[in-house]
Amino acid sequence: MRDRVPVVVQGGGRRGRRAGLAGVLWASAELIVTMGVVVLLLVVHQVWWTNRQAMAAAHEQVQALERSWGGAGPDPGPPPQAPAGGDPGPGVPSQAPAGRVPDAAATGTAAGPAERQDPEGGGGRQDRAYAVLRIPRLGLVVPVAQGVDKRAVLDKGYAGQYPGTAGPGERGNFALAGHRNTHGEPFRHIDRLRAGDELIVDLRGRRFTYVVGKILSQTTERDTGVIAPVPRSVVKPDQGYSEPGAYITLTTCTPEYSSKYRLVVWGTLRAAR
Repeated sequence: MRDRVPVVVQGGGRRGRRAGLAGVLWASAELIVTMGVVVLLLVVHQVWWTNRQAMAAAHEQVQALERSWGGAGPDPGPPPQAPAGGDPGPGVPSQAPAGRVPDAAATGTAAGPAERQDPEGGGGRQDRAYAVLRIPRLGLVVPVAQGVDKRAVLDKGYAGQYPGTAGPGERGNFALAGHRNTHGEPFRHIDRLRAGDELIVDLRGRRFTYVVGKILSQTTERDTGVIAPVPRSVVKPDQGYSEPGAYITLTTCTPEYSSKYRLVVWGTLRAAR
């Protein structure tokens, strides 16, 4: 009987290792793709879906306000303001040129003690819209609520009034903040405004028409002079006004999808009826 010669197959271990490595790479690729899809869905939700939700809710709020005004009695005048010297809460500026101008895309601080009258007659609430801002050049119609709280006001697609600032039509500075991107992004295109454009504020049967006068394309978050009673930048002192009057201020973040700087639009009251 002939002795059998054992046959040694070379490379089997290498093939096994290669197969194992290929499996790891395939699993890693699947994980990366899955994570990419999840991130994409989150971006779609944040940029697109929150816009749709906030825009629709803000539109409904404007309609509700207009319906309530249609059956309202005599105009009671501007809603009550915060008491002079009241603390608006941490991170929210008062009229004094100190502190910081909140990030309309990220601030989550309390709105402060000022409250607006609930237009539905349900009591004072800071997160309830009390006026409507219209900007014809932009085709914008947005409800205005008291405070710049992110969740309670700005994320609803509203424009929020800085606590302690003047009411619509009043002497002083009616100062508003709004999202530049996401959550309805009402102030996304205020950089397109030009001197002479109208900013219209409706308040329970009354209309206050402001006219854009000056635009500060970029300033820091700590430039609270822009929302002072006589608005004037403390970072760029040549920008702003020097005499008392009835002003409106719109603030938002700049550049888009960033909260590094603030964009400011100022206007003056032209007519009230």
